[in-house]
Amino acid sequence: MARASPFPPLTRRKIASLKLLIPCVLVLSVAVIVVTQYFHNISYLLRPLWDTPPKPFIRIPHYYAPNISMPQLCQLHGWGILPTPRRVFDAVLFSNELDILEIRYGELLPYVDRFVILEANATFTGIPKSLSFLENINRFAFAGSKIVYDMLPVMEMDPGSHRQPFHVEAGHRRALNMLLRRSGIAVGDVLIMADADEIPSPETVQLLKWCDGIPQVMHLELKNYMYSFEFPIDYNSWRATAHVFTEHTLYRHSRQSNLLLADAGWHCSFCFKDIKEFAFKMKAYSHADRVKQDSFLNPDRIQRVICNGEDLFDMLPEEYTFKDLFKKMGPIPKSGSAVHLPSYLIKNADKFRFLLPGGCLRPG
Repeated sequence: MARASPFPPLTRRKIASLKLLIPCVLVLSVAVIVVTQYFHNISYLLRPLWDTPPKPFIRIPHYYAPNISMPQLCQLHGWGILPTPRRVFDAVLFSNELDILEIRYGELLPYVDRFVILEANATFTGIPKSLSFLENINRFAFAGSKIVYDMLPVMEMDPGSHRQPFHVEAGHRRALNMLLRRSGIAVGDVLIMADADEIPSPETVQLLKWCDGIPQVMHLELKNYMYSFEFPIDYNSWRATAHVFTEHTLYRHSRQSNLLLADAGWHCSFCFKDIKEFAFKMKAYSHADRVKQDSFLNPDRIQRVICNGEDLFDMLPEEYTFKDLFKKMGPIPKSGSAVHLPSYLIKNADKFRFLLPGGCLRPG
């Protein structure tokens, strides 16, 4: 004879419901943890499904060869030649990229009339920082007469602050606009807007100086590198721009034109000498939320990532098609070529060995 249950029918139903509820709660909790931990990767993996690429640029072919005259180079681009060159102003927001800034200024010194540079005492994420450029001003004495510098005092953000890094960055750009007005720039001059690590080539700047009829605003297509010039990625860097200055021109780092001058220079991201500089940039970056674990800042891990061409944030590539996404997954292939790089870099190869093929090991 079957034993009677010690629980009444209603209680038995509650127990059965609890047995179903507990696994559901556990599964849901694990799912929340996984989604929270890997949200960016899940988002990027599915990006081809939820996002659409921006309108494609109209690419302007870029012609150059040694020993070709400026009139002929301008003519090849469909432009005329000016009787006297325009002045060129190069404007950057500076954080801590001393080495790449020296290469930038050394490369462009003969062609740029004013280097306009703004430095703040805190990062976009509110972390106090030293005034690296000001403290190392003697390093840039070779360009001293052309440098227009200012310091922007920034209040430290509280840990609970709702100010977003991108909003802070926008404030920096407004301050740079005011500095530009004080730099002596005039209507008709050329203004290059770029991050410090986005370096236009001398050939590009020469076109901007000498050619009549260049677009009022055009983006510069730069070859992307990561950690050093040993790891070329693609030609998808487009944010740097060249403007024929007007009184309405404002410093921006977003899309401003449909025109893109092809193969116009180099963009070397996270191209630092010391491991501590990588860690600082990771925390100071506008995307500092990508540092999901303290272990990401471990010096041994950073060194391994640099030498292997891996991603510092363990992120998937930001692509709009599954084809491009899968093609770029995994480490960046190494290049053994140091051809068609900034000449200042090659002339000072011993000093900048860490930026050349075979130089991935960094001091701590």
